[in-house]
Amino acid sequence: MKKDTIQQLLHDLTATAGLLLLTTILTFLLFFRVSDNPINIALFYIVGIITIARYTNGYFFGIFASVFGIILINCFFTYPYFNIDFSLPDYPFSFLCMLTLSLITSTTTSHMKRQTKALAAHEKQLLEAEKEKMRANLLRAISHDLRTPLTSILGASAAMDEHWNNYDNTEHQELIRHIHDDASWLLNMVENLLSVTHIQTEGSKLKTTPEIVDEVVAESVTRLKKRLPDSEIHVTLPTEILMIPMDAMLIEQVLINLMENALIHANTKHAVELIVEDQNEHVQFRIIDYGIGLNENYLDHIFDGTYSLAASSDVHKGFGIGLSICQSIITAHHGTITAKNHSAGAEFTFTLPKENNHE
Repeated sequence: MKKDTIQQLLHDLTATAGLLLLTTILTFLLFFRVSDNPINIALFYIVGIITIARYTNGYFFGIFASVFGIILINCFFTYPYFNIDFSLPDYPFSFLCMLTLSLITSTTTSHMKRQTKALAAHEKQLLEAEKEKMRANLLRAISHDLRTPLTSILGASAAMDEHWNNYDNTEHQELIRHIHDDASWLLNMVENLLSVTHIQTEGSKLKTTPEIVDEVVAESVTRLKKRLPDSEIHVTLPTEILMIPMDAMLIEQVLINLMENALIHANTKHAVELIVEDQNEHVQFRIIDYGIGLNENYLDHIFDGTYSLAASSDVHKGFGIGLSICQSIITAHHGTITAKNHSAGAEFTFTLPKENNHE
């Protein structure tokens, strides 16, 4: 007999014995302190039998509880007391009623349990299929976003190696700058992938601590300006100090990804706006650019890692991976993230709950 089967049998035996004992004790209290009406006694045992049928597997324990319950009623609560007498005229009818009720309850609960297990298995399959789809999308996006900068680095380095003497100092610096920019992009991609690995490692839990929103925003802007010194970002924060539970490093990564996408892909010289708003149950972050906007045909799939493959006109560096990782991070924080176009560009919005509900 398998270990799981033995454990289940022990559980069912313990539940049946415990619930019968509890029902009998409560029935004694009812019988001697409140009412000695046989109908009330039978109803009390019926409740116990239904409970046993609900919390045990199969039909056996419900039927056993019915039989044993009738015997207990006959012995303890039917005159002559503490004496089993099967010749009572109402005994067969009571036994048949309780046995029928037990069978119906056991059948119903067993059917419900099977349906619940089947539904849980189906939901698990759907979840695994969705994870596999996201994994495939992410791999496609990675292969796309890695190939272009790596090809550029190899081309620039090969040109420098083969034609070094044919280039002047300005051309040397230009090639070196291209290599540096592409290497920085690859480093940023690695940071993103490490971030999503951090929150998707099996068995790991997202650890959040109360963080001051102003400090997280300031740190993300500072880090971005080190990467893009000429970037212009207008930040609007609430007057009051906000402190919410988060993994500060991951939220900074989200802010950097969204602001960098706006600066690089909006194809405009206008400043990017970062607006933080204090709302009832959450804090809202809005990243607004004033550029070419997003392709409306792909907005429904913008966070699945494939947007850059199908919709971005910037073939040098897509941003599907970054958006997919942003969604993973915000979802892990039990927040929401959306994207839309406005009259003069694009807007990304995400929210973080004020209360820590990750436990």
